[in-house]
Amino acid sequence: MTVSSEDFDRRTTPYRRELLAHCYRMLGSVHEAEDLVQETLLRAWRAFDRYDPERASLRTWLHRIATNVCLTALRTRRRRSLPSDVVGSNPDPDAPMVVGEVPWLQPFPDALLDPATVVAARGSLRLALVAAMQLLPPRQRAILILRDVLDWSAAEVAQTLATTPAAVNSGLQRARARLGALAVREEQVAEPADPDRRALVDRYVAAFERADVAALTRLLAEDAVLEMPPVLNWYVGRERYGRFMARVFAMRGSDWRILPTAANGQPALAAYVRDGDGYVPHTVQVLTVTGSRISRNVVFQDREVFAAFGLTPLPATASVT
Repeated sequence: MTVSSEDFDRRTTPYRRELLAHCYRMLGSVHEAEDLVQETLLRAWRAFDRYDPERASLRTWLHRIATNVCLTALRTRRRRSLPSDVVGSNPDPDAPMVVGEVPWLQPFPDALLDPATVVAARGSLRLALVAAMQLLPPRQRAILILRDVLDWSAAEVAQTLATTPAAVNSGLQRARARLGALAVREEQVAEPADPDRRALVDRYVAAFERADVAALTRLLAEDAVLEMPPVLNWYVGRERYGRFMARVFAMRGSDWRILPTAANGQPALAAYVRDGDGYVPHTVQVLTVTGSRISRNVVFQDREVFAAFGLTPLPATASVT
C-alpha cells in the first residue's frame, strides 16, 4: 500500500499518544518513549507498502511495531527504578542526601494522554504499577501490557512476539504472579472519588505554600512514604516525612508557589521555590491518595521531567494555585 507522507501522518496521528503511553509503560521514561515512538513511525513508514489492513487494524499493526522497537531498546538499557526498589528506607530524615547513579523511573504527564482515553488509561499508568512492571523481564512486561492493558488475545500477542499462545499464557501467568508478590495491582491503587481527592490535595497545596509542616503531616497516612529520585534516601512514616519537610523549608525557605497538575492518572504538583526575582521549578510530586489521607509522595527533581511537564520559571507576581 503506497501513501504520501501527508496521508501517512493523517492515518497515524490518532494513535501517537497511545503509542507514547505504550512505550512509556515498557521503558518507564517519557523521554525515551518519545524517541521510540518516532522510531516506530519511521519503521511503519518504510514498511507501509507491506501493510495489509485485512490481517490487522492499523492500530494493532503500529502497536506490534512499537512493542518490538521497545524490546530491541531494552536489550541495551538498564531498567528504571524508584529508590524503594534499590535500597531500604532511611530512618534518619537529617542524614546526608545520597544521589544514586542509576536510571530512574519518570512520571508521565496526563496532558500527553489522548483525552478520549485518559480515564481508561489511568489504572494501567499508575506510578506504582509502572514501577513494578519494570521489575519484570522485558518479554514478560510486553506480554502483560499487551494482554492486560490492550486486551489482546494470546494468539495476537504470540504473533507479535514470534512465539506460541502457550508461551504467552505461561509468561502472563508468571508476570501476574510477580506483580501479586509485589502486592501491586490496579485495584489496589484505586483512589477515592475526585471531589474528595481534590479537596485533600488542595489542603496539601495550601499547607505546602505556607511551609506549614504541622498542617502537612495531618494530611498524611500513618505509614506515608516519601521518596525522591535521584536521591536514594527515602522515608516511611508521618513523623519522618514531616521532619524531612521541615529540613526542606529550613534549607530552601518558606516562599513557594504550587502548580497543580496530574501524572500517571494521579494528582501531582509542580513545586516552585523563590529564586531572586522569581520562582524556579524545584520538583514534580506525584501523590497517592488512600482513603482520606496521602499515603505516598514520589518527588522528582530532574530537568527532563520539568521539560515533559512544560515547567518554566515564573515571575515573582505569579499566582498559580
